[in-house]
Amino acid sequence: MVDFSRVQKELQECNKDINVSGISVNPKSDNLSNLIGTITGPVGTPYEGGTFKIDIDLPGGYPFEPPKMKFATKVWHPNISSQSGAICLDILKDQWSPALTIKTALLSIQALLSAPAPDDPQDAVVAQQYLKDYQTFANTARYWTESFAKTSSAGVEEKVGKLAEMGFPEALVRTTLEAVGGDENLALEKLLSG
Repeated sequence: MVDFSRVQKELQECNKDINVSGISVNPKSDNLSNLIGTITGPVGTPYEGGTFKIDIDLPGGYPFEPPKMKFATKVWHPNISSQSGAICLDILKDQWSPALTIKTALLSIQALLSAPAPDDPQDAVVAQQYLKDYQTFANTARYWTESFAKTSSAGVEEKVGKLAEMGFPEALVRTTLEAVGGDENLALEKLLSG
């Protein structure tokens, strides 16, 4: 059984220094075992300026079992599946310890963006590109960051328009988009689920 009092403390810890760490975590619904984490792309990397969403599911044995995490935002990285968002990181598997927290896991993922390990890839195609043609890798990663992890005010109006055309009230669309950090797909899921 998930220790929800610990999870609530962890959420407060994650969200108290967002401006410094670039990390926040919020429940996806009333259920505290389904969360959405947000990390910022590290400075000096192709991910700089991006805001990346990470789906977090806490198993029944949490904190004695690692959280299940995967990128909801598409990202081009050797240790992250460009298809499913699966993350290859030891602390999310056999190196997990109950002393670790959701925040430390997200900080580790953020550090992974800075220091890829192409010799232990999650996505072999990206790893090959990283090793054989770093410049093309960096350009592709930067393009994906621009396309999927950045929100601009012009983009927001376009997203509001698209979702409002589907029949959702504009005010509801705006608040929902804001709640999910501008992620159009997450907003649509939330709007459809009521």
